[in-house]
Parts: sequence; structure tokens; C-alpha cells
Amino acid sequence: MSNQTVVEHFEVSLQTPSGEVTTAVGVPTSFVPITAILPLMRSLGEEAQALEQRRLLETSRTVSCQKGCAACCRMLVPISAPEAFALANVIERSERDERARLLAQLDLANQRLAKAGLLKQLIALSESTHPVTDEAMEPFNRAYYALRMPCPFLDNEVCTIYEARPAACRELAVTSPAADCQDMTNAAIQPVPVAVRISTTLSLLWADLTGTAPRLIPLPLAVDWATKHQTEQTQKWAGTELFEKAMDKIWQYLSRQKTRRSSP
Repeated sequence: MSNQTVVEHFEVSLQTPSGEVTTAVGVPTSFVPITAILPLMRSLGEEAQALEQRRLLETSRTVSCQKGCAACCRMLVPISAPEAFALANVIERSERDERARLLAQLDLANQRLAKAGLLKQLIALSESTHPVTDEAMEPFNRAYYALRMPCPFLDNEVCTIYEARPAACRELAVTSPAADCQDMTNAAIQPVPVAVRISTTLSLLWADLTGTAPRLIPLPLAVDWATKHQTEQTQKWAGTELFEKAMDKIWQYLSRQKTRRSSP
């Protein structure tokens, strides 16, 4: 951020099922790409999750996830277009050898998906012009998990893009024993409730900004998708506009969830 950048300060207050999340943020008034909103969105999501985990502690329940516990890294991770652009940028800025290794891992993952007959279906999903429901996603989730394929960004059961990992990865945590996660379809698994799904709100934000359908992109396809849509990443918006629209999507999401919980 240059010395001439003007920053406008806001107080954010979100009423989540676990309590109120409040924080102060600085938003640039200059024109910025969509990826500029990611740090703020991730921070809000993590604060909401931390609030939920503190609530669980009051009932003597703690998160059992630890570094190296990566059983969940065999699941299909959906990410938003802004996250896909950000991930492609992270790989592009990596050291040459690391970039080559990551791209090779992505290629191997896509080869395996093609062999399993899933690649074309997942590509179609990432380019869908209509919103995809959770129910429609379920067959893809099950078929992908049946492969038990490690995430392309996993190395020795450790995430190699941890600081840049998608929101869906940040939001997945359990309080049940880690051993139960060897089969993520195990009914005994007790996930930590997610107050607001950041990938979903980012997907809605991107759809609003671009006049397209909300979409979630399978993680192994994200870099290819971002490359194909590279010209879209060059678009810029006033930072305050991005912030206000992003907050609106979060509030809408929380409102819908509240309505669902109160429905008989």
C-alpha cells in the first residue's frame, strides 16, 4: 500500500449464533482487485470460529485437530473465485522449484480425477451458469472422497499453503477424537459449528460484482480456472464498495441461517 493510499476506518459488528464479533478495520478508498478483500474476510471468519470454540470450551469440549492430522484433506474443498485468483497468485510468486512442484501435484491430481471419470464433471461444475445446491454437490463430494486422494497442497500430511489456505479448510474442525476422522463419513464425528461460511459469501460477492451465477470451484481445478479467467482478475473496485458489499453478503448469510434455525 503506497503512502498516498487513503484508508477509511470502520467498526464492524456481527451478531453470530455464538455471540457478537466486533473489530476495527481499515479499508483503502482506492481501486483494488477482488483479492484485496480476502484478508478482512478471513479475519472475520476466524474471529467467528474462535468465538464458537470459546463457547465449546465452556461445555468442556475442545478442538482435537492438530498439525499433521490431515484426514480431512482428502475431501472435496470448494473455493470461491476470489480465493482461486489469490491461490494462483501465491503459486505464481513461489520460488521456481516450489512452483514447479505444486503445479506438478495439481496436474497429477487432475490426471487421477480424469481416470476416475470426475474431471469433466468438476470442470462443468466450476463453469456452471446456475447456482449449485448442497444436495446437487453431495454425489460429487462422495465420489471425490471415495478416492481418498490427498490434497495437491499436502506434503507429509502438512499443508504447504497454510497461510493462504481456503476458507473451507479454516472452518473445518472437530471436537471428536482425531481417530474418528479416518472415515469422514463417520456419524460419530462432531464438527465445530460454522457461523458464516466465508467461501459462500465470497462466491455471492463475486456473482454480485460480475453479474454471474454464484459458483464454488473444486480446489484441484482452482489454478486452471483462475488462469482461464485471468482477465476477470484485472477488474478493480473502490475498496469501500468491496467492503460494504462483502459485509452485506455476510449479514444476509447470517440472517438466512437465523431464519433456518428458527423454522419449525
